[in-house]
This record gives sequence, structure tokens and C-alpha cells, in this order.
Amino acid sequence: MIATAAINKGKYAQAFPSFGPERRGAPVVAFCRVDDKRILARAKVYEPDVVVILDSGLLTLIDPVEGLKPDGILIINTKKSYEEIMNECRFSCRVGIVNADQIAREELGRVIVNTTMLGAVMRATGLLEVEDMREPMLDRFGPKLGEKNMKALERAYNELVLKE
Repeated sequence: MIATAAINKGKYAQAFPSFGPERRGAPVVAFCRVDDKRILARAKVYEPDVVVILDSGLLTLIDPVEGLKPDGILIINTKKSYEEIMNECRFSCRVGIVNADQIAREELGRVIVNTTMLGAVMRATGLLEVEDMREPMLDRFGPKLGEKNMKALERAYNELVLKE
């Protein structure tokens, strides 16, 4: 949806998932590129500007900052405080946290955090404005569910804790 919103704003974008031979329920990696000029690369992103962790349980299974650019941003869905995350993981990059599980539960009635986390990404990066997501969100989910997702996205945007 970020790619769609970026294209609607006159940018170039591509987005794609990467599935390995893992079983169902295994972590999935997805990539999104946005630029002001045409994007020629077609491979996965090896040096991302932003890494988003939808399930904080992955922090013990993978190195989420592997390849992250030195000025990159790590955004984590967690119920833990910023201080707890930093004490446990000691990341040297910029880290943002938001409790997307709680937001999704309250706004959508179930814990599906993908669209909720878009709000945190948008605030951390400044790439797009919240309102830029409305058209793609409504197109994808229809008016009723689209507006619920927009509210969840807006809350994540506002509730993100991001420190240098």
C-alpha cells in the first residue's frame, strides 16, 4: 500500500514479498522501494533504510539490523517500553516502537498489524502523509474496514516512540 500511495503522489515504487522454503507461519520478508526517479533494481533490498518488525518475538530469532544503513531506522511492534527494548537489544540505529497489537485489537477487533504499522513507518520516514494512504486503504478494504484501518494507521503514527 505504501508503494501505491507513493505512485499516486508521483513517485516511483515497487513492492514485493520474498518467500523461502519455510513452512507456513514462518517469518516473511517483504521489500518496498520508493524513489523520485525510475527504479531499475529488481533484486531484494540488501541495505535497507528502514526495517519493520511486526512481531517482536523475531528479535531473538534474527538480526533485524543486518544490512541496515548506518542512518537507518528500526521500527518494532512491541508492548515493551523503549527503554526495555534498548536494554535488551542495544541497537545502535534509530529505533521506533509502537504497540500495534493493542491498536489493531482496539480499532480492528483483531490483531492484524500490517496496515497499523504503516502509520509508524510514515511518521518515522516522513515519506508520505497519513492522508496519502486513504485512497489505497479504501480501495483495498472498502469504506467500512478501510476507515477502521485508517484509524489504526493514524494511531500508530501518533503513538510511535522514536528516539535518536
